[in-house]
Amino acid sequence: MKTLEKTSQSPTARVIEEFWNKDGFLDESMKMEPSINIIDRNGVYKIKVSAPGFKKKDFKVAVEDGSLIISAEKSIEKKEEKENFVRKEFSAFSFSRSFRLPENITLGHIKSNYKNGLLNITISKTNLDKREVKEIKIR
Repeated sequence: MKTLEKTSQSPTARVIEEFWNKDGFLDESMKMEPSINIIDRNGVYKIKVSAPGFKKKDFKVAVEDGSLIISAEKSIEKKEEKENFVRKEFSAFSFSRSFRLPENITLGHIKSNYKNGLLNITISKTNLDKREVKEIKIR
């Protein structure tokens, strides 16, 4: 048998309170985290980031301290003016994801493009059989 939690607020009051407390402009939902697929195929890693609504210039892809860092930031300003009424809204969307890179990649061969809401990053693997070995002389 289900038990219902008793509350002193009317249903209408709860809806109004939830609207103001959980409004999309005020809560954590603006910190979106896009879906990411990582594919290991034919000597490359392919990373696909689903991030519709962004533009190519909104993204930053970098390698830092052995990690691939993918981030994007977008802000929108909307202003509406009518007689005796002015409203201005700002919204900002951002995310940042980082992934530890394996040792078998070539930093000089990382490519990316953004098309139709999908950021594609291709990272070439090194040939593990032909890894360069360098002897360091001791002085």
